Amino acid sequence: MRQRVPVRTFGDWKEPAVGYMEADLVAHCGGSMAGSHAHTLTLTDVASGWTECAALVVRDGALVVEAVSSVRNAMPFALLRIDTDNGSEFLNESLLEYCNDHTIEFTRSRPYRKNDQAWVEQKNGAVVRRLVGYRRLEGLAAIDTLSRLYSVSRLFLNFFQPSFKLAEKRRIGARVSKRYHAPETPCARLLASDAVDDRMKERLRGVAATLDPLRLLDEIRAVQQHLADLAAGQVTHVLPAHDADLDKFLKSLATAWHEGEVRPTHRQAPKPHRHWRTRTDPFETVWPPVRAWLDAEPDRTAKDLLEQLQPEYPRDFPDHLPRTLQRRVKGWRAEACRRLVFADHVLEGTIPADSSGSIGQ
Repeated sequence: MRQRVPVRTFGDWKEPAVGYMEADLVAHCGGSMAGSHAHTLTLTDVASGWTECAALVVRDGALVVEAVSSVRNAMPFALLRIDTDNGSEFLNESLLEYCNDHTIEFTRSRPYRKNDQAWVEQKNGAVVRRLVGYRRLEGLAAIDTLSRLYSVSRLFLNFFQPSFKLAEKRRIGARVSKRYHAPETPCARLLASDAVDDRMKERLRGVAATLDPLRLLDEIRAVQQHLADLAAGQVTHVLPAHDADLDKFLKSLATAWHEGEVRPTHRQAPKPHRHWRTRTDPFETVWPPVRAWLDAEPDRTAKDLLEQLQPEYPRDFPDHLPRTLQRRVKGWRAEACRRLVFADHVLEGTIPADSSGSIGQ
């Protein structure tokens, strides 16, 4: 298969036409590749930055072909070339036959050269990972939720999220100077391209006129919350229909920073505060005499007390234990302060009471 699919490097793109796309898979394995888990197929148009994502229940070549076919029919331009890595989910008879049947040029990158797929690799991090996160996703419920997320996010990203595109790069000695075009959305780049016909441009303008970015963002957050619950094992059902309440969403933006990370898929569950010891306290057996020393001389430091203990117990209290003793001394001082400020009893006759029974001045 490698001999039948030609190699394309990052320097071979030059000025690609609209429809030359890079493809890659993102694994939602949660840190362990064992077992079956969901994947995302990412396709990025090099010329415009238009990005499409499709959810796959497992890593399989036949599913990749089905996803490419579905994405190809939904894109506003023709798929002319697809460039992939050397994984078996791409380099197989099914995808090669599909590309030959639909006159799609099929190329591959060099093995272990991520820079050959720099455009799609950037979208893997800036789009897929920022939307979905790094948790493990598996099962049909997760795939349905991912598909719902990508159907909404593709509109938000391609119509409302601008990005920079490199215009020129020069090397002067050891210094590299880069110049960028003005930031544009993928939709704006397609509208300015001669490769897209006027009829498709009118359709793009019509779709853009009907979209509300705030409503799209509200639905993205709702689907992300459901996806985070699925990853945590809290829900197992398919995401219900979302009734967008725009006013409620806008009011929540003012206090969203209180919850930390805005994207629910990136929020970490709070860890319980540990209030127990993980090791045996070395000063447990000698604390009564140490406490007597403190009662006699309250201003003594933990370092002084440790130096007094070491001659009597030369092997039990090395020099790296002062912090542990400091915690005990701190607790003793807090207890002593409570005894002084909040006494358990008041000596009778010390503070006179008035006729009403309240404490006198």
